[in-house]
Amino acid sequence: MKKVAIIGSAGMPARYGGFETLAQNLVLRLNSKFQFIVYCSKKLYDKKERQEKNDHAELIYLPVNSNGPQSIIYDIISIIHAAGKADILLLLGISGSIILPFIRLFSPKKIITHIDGLEWKRSKWNNIARLFLKISEFFAVRYSHSIIADNEAIKDYIIEKYNITPAFIEYGGDQEYLPSEIYDKNNDILSIKGNYALTVARIEPENNIHVILKAFSKIASGNIIIAGDWEKSRYGRKLYESYSHYPNIYLYKPLYNTYLLNLLRFNCEFYIHGHSAGGTNPALVEAMYAGCPVITYDVAYNRATTSGKALYFSNSYSLTDIIMNTDKLIFDRIGKHMKEIADKRYRWKMISEKYAGLFL
Repeated sequence: MKKVAIIGSAGMPARYGGFETLAQNLVLRLNSKFQFIVYCSKKLYDKKERQEKNDHAELIYLPVNSNGPQSIIYDIISIIHAAGKADILLLLGISGSIILPFIRLFSPKKIITHIDGLEWKRSKWNNIARLFLKISEFFAVRYSHSIIADNEAIKDYIIEKYNITPAFIEYGGDQEYLPSEIYDKNNDILSIKGNYALTVARIEPENNIHVILKAFSKIASGNIIIAGDWEKSRYGRKLYESYSHYPNIYLYKPLYNTYLLNLLRFNCEFYIHGHSAGGTNPALVEAMYAGCPVITYDVAYNRATTSGKALYFSNSYSLTDIIMNTDKLIFDRIGKHMKEIADKRYRWKMISEKYAGLFL
């Protein structure tokens, strides 16, 4: 049985990230065909969690952060270690790809890299970081045996830029369970009055949280719940301070519990997705699978994910206009479209089988 090392995620169990959700689903669905090794950031899991036995994968904890500048060290250490331990290296992201020429020179192991989004385009990076990420992207494409694109816009970019056709594999949106209690509006987490919109995201400028909040600060009759990591950045703390006192704006801490997230998704009036960078975003496809009517930021990635059948905004004014002037029947129709698209394209069983095909 081939050994597959999953490198670049924060680890398992999955916590609020696309790569983590991907890793967990691959392990749970393909462990009868492959032996999995998953590299995890020790800083994100307490001692009790690290001591728990995982029957489906070998978990290796590294004393380094999996995000930010430390992600380069995190990925490089993981790659070097996995090169002597696994048959296949699945790299989630490009942070450590500068070492791939050396791995290819000294190791016959198969390297598969999931490009994620176009990292160097993200607004949070300075010019030096963007240059490094462009170089990393080049090394990833040049020295991997296979490249994965999760979005048609990224696939087209790779073909045009590098004259290489990547494997096109999206994300799954279906969850492990959808309990009947999901429709119970008496749960404490839904202790708001009236209908509400929902956003689940990292609180970063490129996710346009400020745009969404500005729109709802002008809409007295509409409620919104935004769940995210408000304390992690100056941007998030400033937004929390500015908008948490509005009676129609509910700012929640990050939610990792699938039950609670599904409770919110299945009861919301519509879902607002503000991401302007990246590829196929897991939070979006999970909302689509739940049948949420979707209003999303107008970029090629989001149009590709929603097959052009959602509603699209570009600033707080257009978002306000959509919310105030869209009929409920239209929202209902969009919700049905989103569910149909998710059923056809975003199911983990189908996604994991595509990965298995690449591994073999």
